[in-house]
Amino acid sequence: MASSNNSNSGRMAVPEAKEAMKRFKEEVASEIGVPLKDGYNGDLTSKQAGSIGGEMVKKMIMKQEEQMK
Repeated sequence: MASSNNSNSGRMAVPEAKEAMKRFKEEVASEIGVPLKDGYNGDLTSKQAGSIGGEMVKKMIMKQEEQMK
C-alpha cells in the first residue's frame, strides 16, 4: 500500500541519528560546492540535490567497505 509508505516519509529509523545526518549532509554539500542553507532548500536544482545525496551514499558505501576489511 502506497499510503503506508508515505506515512514514514521523512522519518528516520533511529531518530537520534537525525542531527548527525543533517551535519553529514551539510558537510557533503560544502565539499561539492552546493549552497545548502538552514531550513528550506527548494531553490536547489535537481542536479544539486541529487549530487548531495549521491555523494552521501558514495561516502557511506566507502566507509562500510573499509569496516568490512
